[in-house]
Amino acid sequence: MSLLYTLEGIRTPFLDALFGALTYLGDEMVYMALAVVVYWCFSKGLGYYILTSGFVGTLANQFLKITCRIPRPWVLDPEFRIVESAREAATGYSFPSGHTQNAFASFGSLAAWTRKGWLRALSIVAIVLVAFSRMYLGVHTPLDVGVACAMGLVLTLALYPLFRGIEERPRRMYALLGGMIALCVAYLLYVELWPFPADVDAENLASARENGYKLLGAACGMLLSFWLDRKYIRFDVRAPLAGQILKCVLGLAIVLAIRAGLKAPLAALLGGAGAADAARYFLVVLFAAGIWPMTFRLFASLGSSGRRSAN
Repeated sequence: MSLLYTLEGIRTPFLDALFGALTYLGDEMVYMALAVVVYWCFSKGLGYYILTSGFVGTLANQFLKITCRIPRPWVLDPEFRIVESAREAATGYSFPSGHTQNAFASFGSLAAWTRKGWLRALSIVAIVLVAFSRMYLGVHTPLDVGVACAMGLVLTLALYPLFRGIEERPRRMYALLGGMIALCVAYLLYVELWPFPADVDAENLASARENGYKLLGAACGMLLSFWLDRKYIRFDVRAPLAGQILKCVLGLAIVLAIRAGLKAPLAALLGGAGAADAARYFLVVLFAAGIWPMTFRLFASLGSSGRRSAN
């Protein structure tokens, strides 16, 4: 806590706003947006790498959170004050840091994959800024952040060789996705059946279960999408700049609409939060990775008529 008190002493309104904005680089929405844009426009292999790193990392993170059950810094020390704007997103137990884990999945995977020095440097800086912002805002301790960084680094390095050339090795991808689904099922059995002590925070336990169902649905959606692309779609990531921008803007808007708009209807239809969350994230990933790419030939044709007339 001594470091957090030191950082509390240097806070200013400007720094609060700055690090309050930078911390969103580790938000789930930024991770999802980066993964799908990379998958749609640059490299399917890197897209799979980012998604898998995020899914497995989140599973490990959630397992440690609900197993260790370490409270947030302001709960550990009621005298400590956080930056209030960060409180809303600081849900669940404290250890380890989920935002830092997400940042490693997004930018750590990008840093490992790219051969461009400037992009690798920017990716590393983004990870460092997210990790520091969590401590500056007062929502995580150095232990929370340090363990998340260590987990993210190990996972990024371990998965990297498996994803280089993954598009030419479909059996490996099927095995990885099958393993990921098995991990999700094992995690859900743990959080649903383990006799947690009576003093476990009910809201945190509910969050752990919710995330497990979301990850299971997302992993199943990823598996079906990979099969669809290999069997039928085989989309090309290349397109004119206008086409790339348009397919990203429209695609992300629809993804967000599905994610938000189906929450209440699926909960009412399926009658259980777990099943509804699994179905919702299954449909989100299926649309992003399996259905929306069916339209990419249209976006690839943008600008081609102009080039033909110029010739």
